[in-house]
Amino acid sequence: MVLRFSLFLMLLCSSAVSLAAEKIVLVTLDGLRWQELFTGIDGSLLNSGEFTKSADALRKDYWDDTPERRAPKLMPFMHGTVFKQGAFVGDLRHGSCAEVSNRKNFSYPGYSEILTGVVDHSIDSNDKVPNANKSFIELLRDSSNEDRFTSAAAFTSWDVFPSILNVERSGLYVNAFGPLDVIASENEQRIQSFYFDTPQPWTNVRNDVFTHRYALEYLEREQPDVLFISYGETDDFAHDGKYHEYIWAANRTDRFIGEIWATLQRLDAYRDNTTLFITTDHGRGQLPLESWQHHSPTAPEHAEQDSLIRYAQGIAGEEAVWMAAIGPDINARGEILTPNGCLTSNRIAATLLHTLGIDFRSLNPNMGAPLREFLR
Repeated sequence: MVLRFSLFLMLLCSSAVSLAAEKIVLVTLDGLRWQELFTGIDGSLLNSGEFTKSADALRKDYWDDTPERRAPKLMPFMHGTVFKQGAFVGDLRHGSCAEVSNRKNFSYPGYSEILTGVVDHSIDSNDKVPNANKSFIELLRDSSNEDRFTSAAAFTSWDVFPSILNVERSGLYVNAFGPLDVIASENEQRIQSFYFDTPQPWTNVRNDVFTHRYALEYLEREQPDVLFISYGETDDFAHDGKYHEYIWAANRTDRFIGEIWATLQRLDAYRDNTTLFITTDHGRGQLPLESWQHHSPTAPEHAEQDSLIRYAQGIAGEEAVWMAAIGPDINARGEILTPNGCLTSNRIAATLLHTLGIDFRSLNPNMGAPLREFLR
């Protein structure tokens, strides 16, 4: 009997260890609508000469008569791996609801909410103002009780993230928008050369491929405990009214995320002990058709745009987001239904801390509580 009980305890402990995440990779796709993620390419926008070029090519690659077959054509990794092996929320067709809590529905407050777990109503623009709130990454590094979580980095396409993560206070390594400051490998030198030889479409958001390649190189070499990667093309191509580019960016980013996951499974330091959490910072419009370009017309930087005057009271659906996760502590339940109300972005930080075995209240009790629906 004693031997049998000892074996039971060993198995119990072994199981607990195998389910404990030690690393976190957080990925965001700026302003990607839940509609494209869960239903694929939008037929009305596909057939719109105003917003879509190369419609025949898009139709060939991504169109099907049913949303259930369209969506995996557009984002095959999310549907084929993350949704099947992990959990997700945000498909409003099924009563699966996720939204931001800040009600401003644009990027700085959205990312601050995701990263800090708190809603700061004083954040009312995308200006480069140092964030007064500490991200969960900074809190981890500051905590004397969590000495093992000392290595962290962020790679982002948008140049406001050094302020959102308050690098002057936090000391976090954040590579945002520009080239690398220090070249550590021949491969990084090649990527850097391509960076300088490639036209940049925007003045404050770089091509996501460079964010991705820089991040992968860092991941393999430095193997940080926490890695944050933020892709930006989906939002900016949408604002530009280029639905074809928006669709190609969504498909490309899905491939990038698949490459991240493959790398995590290949590296001993990450295999079977890493939480991958994927989300977006805000939604955008659906009807009328042209509102797909927009979100938060009440933001100060949007207030003077004539094209947004008709949306002065807001755009229906811009608060709607989505979340997906995979990892040893994530319940592989697939779709999460939300009959008791929407899950919110201010709970992501505490959820990630929970996968590390850390009670968010020990770091910041003002965070939103963990998303238990995602957890084992």
